[in-house]
Amino acid sequence: QEQQESSKPSTPNDSYTDEDLSFQPVGPAPGFADTRPATASRPSTAKSLGPNNPYPDFPSLNEKEELEEFALRPAPQKKDVKCRITRDKRGLDRGMYPTYYLHLEREDHKRVFLLAGRRRKKSSTSNYLISADPTDLSRDGDSYVGKVRSNLVGTKFTIYGSGLNPIKPPKAGPDGLVTYREELAAVVYSTNVLGFKGPRKMTVLIPGMTGDHERIEIRPESEHQSILERHKRGEVANILELHNKTPVWNDETQSYVLNFHGRVTQASVKNFQIIHDNDPEYIVMQFGRVSDEVFTMDFRYPLCALQAFAIALSSFDGKIACE
Repeated sequence: QEQQESSKPSTPNDSYTDEDLSFQPVGPAPGFADTRPATASRPSTAKSLGPNNPYPDFPSLNEKEELEEFALRPAPQKKDVKCRITRDKRGLDRGMYPTYYLHLEREDHKRVFLLAGRRRKKSSTSNYLISADPTDLSRDGDSYVGKVRSNLVGTKFTIYGSGLNPIKPPKAGPDGLVTYREELAAVVYSTNVLGFKGPRKMTVLIPGMTGDHERIEIRPESEHQSILERHKRGEVANILELHNKTPVWNDETQSYVLNFHGRVTQASVKNFQIIHDNDPEYIVMQFGRVSDEVFTMDFRYPLCALQAFAIALSSFDGKIACE
C-alpha cells in the first residue's frame, strides 16, 4: 500500500510519474458489486471489436446510434475499459483549438474510434464539443453527444449530454415534449496545500447509481438545480463525490509518484487517478501521458466513456487560479 514518505516542499521536478510496478488486478469497490443475475439479457457482441473483444457485453459499434448509446452506458462491472486519447494540433488554428480523439484499445492492440472533442472558438469560457463522428464536431450536428463548459477562471467544469439548455427558449420535440440536457458530471480543481508547485486537487461529482446499476438522471431546469450548486449547498443526495488520488513524494526521483501499472510513461502534472475515499485502491479512472500527443485513459464502473473523456478534456485546459 502506498504511503507518504515525507511532506517535503515541491521542487521543479514535481510532475506525477509512473512507478513501474507489475500489474496487480483489483476487484470492484464495495457498493459496486455486480448483482445482475447471470440470466439477465445482454446487448449483442461488439462485432467491430472482432474476436479479441475484451468487452463482450458492449454493443456493435458499427452504427452511430449504437456508438452513442455505448458512450453513455456505465462501464461493465469487474472490467477495466482501456482507451487512448490522441491530440491533433495540425492545421492553422489547431495549436489553440486541437482536436482530441478517443479510441478503445483492443487486446490485439488495434483501436476502435469512440468519440472526438474540440474546444469551441469564440466562446467566453472553455467549451468543448464532443461528437461520435470525428468529421463533424458542430453543435448542431447529428453526432453531437455532449459538451464540457468551464467557469470564467477555468477551475470548475460541467459536463452535459445532448439536449436543450434550460436558460434558452424551449423547443419541443416531435412528441411535443421539451427534453432538457442531462448533467453527467462536474469537475472542480483547486490548489494543493503545498502551494504553487504542488499537485493539483480534483473533485469529481457524478450522478449516483440505482439498484439496477443505471445512472440517476439529473436534468436541471435552472442553475440552482445544477450538480455544482447542489454540492455547494450540501445537497448531495444522488451525487457521488470522487477525488484524485494523492501522489506520494519519492526522495529517489525527487518527484510525486503514482502507480499506473505501466500505463503511463511520461511525467506530467496532468496525470491523475480518480478514487472514492471509501476505497482508495479501486481506481475509477486514470489518465496520463505516454508521448507528446498521446495519452492513456482507463475507466471503470460507474463511469461511462463520455464522462471519462470529458473529465480528461477538462484536465487539458489551463487552470488560471490553481497553477
